Amino acid sequence: MAVRVYYEDTDAGGIVYYANWLRYFERARTDWLRALGAAHTRIADEAGLVFVVREIAVDYRRPARLDDLLQVEVRLLEARRASWTLWQCARLDGQPDPLVTATVRIAAIRRDDGRAAGFPRWLSERVAAALPPSPVPE
Repeated sequence: MAVRVYYEDTDAGGIVYYANWLRYFERARTDWLRALGAAHTRIADEAGLVFVVREIAVDYRRPARLDDLLQVEVRLLEARRASWTLWQCARLDGQPDPLVTATVRIAAIRRDDGRAAGFPRWLSERVAAALPPSPVPE
């Protein structure tokens, strides 16, 4: 997914503010789900589930600056009944080296009471087919 860095994304030093990387990663996960036919609204309406970030670890390696074009990717590391562990990476467009990486554990919870719940079978099958588990790239 392509993300352009806007002025509002930067801090006083002219680089992307650290918390904004989480927004970029969230957008990439949302677009990834939408591409699988699993928009958040569909999951909430049909299965009564919402997704929450249960755990995240971020490695800030290099900064991005105003007007940079970034590519943000999502890879599945582990799929469980009620959670996925994803690896996410942001790079400058056309560059191989990561700027920021994150390992994110996403959990499914019931919208009505907030308790853990399993992903719908059709969604688990689509995720497995689209993003087979892969090792974390260097």
